[in-house]
Amino acid sequence: MYFLSEPSFPDFDRFCEEIKSIWDTKRLTNNGPYKKELEKKLLKLLKIDSISISSNGTIALMIALKALNITDEVITTPYSFIATSSALLWSNIKPIYVDIEKDSFNIDASKIEEKITNNTKAILATHCYGFPCEVDKINLIAKKYNLKVIYDAAHCFGVEKHNKSILNNGDISILSFHATKVFNTMEGGALICNNKRLLNKINLLKNFGFSGEDSIDEIGINGKITEMQSIFGLLLLDRIEEAIELRKNIYDFYITELRDIKGIKIRSISKNLKYNYSYMPIIIDDSFGISRDALYNYLSHRDIYVRKYFYPIIPETSVLKDMSVFDSYELENAKDISQRILCLPIHEGITKEIQLKIIKSIRNSVKKYKKY
Repeated sequence: MYFLSEPSFPDFDRFCEEIKSIWDTKRLTNNGPYKKELEKKLLKLLKIDSISISSNGTIALMIALKALNITDEVITTPYSFIATSSALLWSNIKPIYVDIEKDSFNIDASKIEEKITNNTKAILATHCYGFPCEVDKINLIAKKYNLKVIYDAAHCFGVEKHNKSILNNGDISILSFHATKVFNTMEGGALICNNKRLLNKINLLKNFGFSGEDSIDEIGINGKITEMQSIFGLLLLDRIEEAIELRKNIYDFYITELRDIKGIKIRSISKNLKYNYSYMPIIIDDSFGISRDALYNYLSHRDIYVRKYFYPIIPETSVLKDMSVFDSYELENAKDISQRILCLPIHEGITKEIQLKIIKSIRNSVKKYKKY
């Protein structure tokens, strides 16, 4: 079976050797030395000034909303993983959806202003597949209307534009260190901001609001990461550049082999972007010969497990559709892309031989497809 993603693992013997110290110190969590070391190394690697590691990316989003005192309504994207909106809904905030750009998969900045009302408090945008949003345009809109900006940068580990980290945009950016990501700590996430006071508040919120042994200054939550997860991440950092280079080779080979197939469209990567090759999305046009779903079924029956990332769009998921409070009639680009997108397997376990099988199956799908 060939899956879309596969977790990266550190060397088993090294991991076992490192975690022995935990049995000596009895320190499993609560801002331990390995967590601090991981944060320190990430600051340098990611070219950022601050970071607060959390238990996962969704908790990071919820903490970001709380830290910025966001209420009422937030303008966001319909085309993302469900956590982008569920963090809002869990915080009693109404998502206001703005359509995406067809070519970038990201929120269309030119359509944001028309959705702003007196109830709008922030913009929550996703750098989809790790491709940056129009951050300059979003920043201008936010300043004009006095709005906060949060970026769901779950896919953006190591992504840079013009040699600067994409994570330094907005009031807060969040990362995911989930097992499927380019860099993982089994489960995990992080918040990045350039405001020391805000960072201190984030750290309070992440630890139940404790500022001291007997002092609780915020209504917080448990968003801490463990020492064992931190060790896991530290060891993966030792070879993160190698892992991203391997992903790049896989990505480039897909492009070389698929570019001549009629009906398959691949997003280009601009020269000023340092990408992390976290996903391999392709768009299936009508000229391909069979539908996206037909290709999905054909590949699945050959044990090639691609994903329809992201289908359906968030406001058309069953739980939100049933709430009957979200307008999706203006989301034509998002709906169209969601019905034509496929993400192909890309991870360290994908060999050239496996890639050739996947590519051959895609080429053969039109003439060999049968309705299952």
